[in-house]
Formats: sequence, structure tokens, C-alpha cells
Amino acid sequence: MVADWLGAVSLVAGALLSLAAAIGVLRFPDTLSRMHAATKPQVLGVLLLLLGLSLRLRTLADLGMVVLVGIFQLATAPVAAQMIGRAAYRAGRVDRRLLDADELAER
Repeated sequence: MVADWLGAVSLVAGALLSLAAAIGVLRFPDTLSRMHAATKPQVLGVLLLLLGLSLRLRTLADLGMVVLVGIFQLATAPVAAQMIGRAAYRAGRVDRRLLDADELAER
């Protein structure tokens, strides 16, 4: 009974974080802010959804699949954010006034 309630709370919290990430992607003005909104709360939201799912399912095969999905999410989201930021910088879509330090300026 307790695991079901914790699973439900995790599912709702993960859904709310994913919703916040989607709203941030739509509302933020520049590429780097959108990239932040697309990766940070979205990854935590997906992990909370997976935690809630694993608390509700409780079978070994399902738990193995959920763990794999979580590992792949943690492995691919930072790489995707890095590539998006790099492509935006190279295409000139980054407002350089918003950067604290520009390490790529001399390249």
C-alpha cells in the first residue's frame, strides 16, 4: 500500500517536472535557456516517472527495463544538450551578451 502511494506521488511529480520542462522550452527566449529547460527538469521528471513506474509494477523484467531506460536517459541527455549548444554557438544563434565567459571566442 505504501509503495503504491509513493509510486503515485513519484508519477505526479515526474509529470509536473516534465510539464515544467515543456513550458520552459516554449517560453524561454534564447537557445541556451531552452536547452537548459529541455535537459535538467526533463531528466529528473523522467527519472521520477520511472521510479513511480517501478514502484507500481514490481516485476523483475519490468524493473530491468526501467533501469535500462533510466541509464540511457542519463547517458544521452547531457550529450544531446552539448551538441545542441555547440550547433547553436557555431550557427551564431547564441546571444553573446548573455554569456559570462566565452571560452570559444578565440577559436
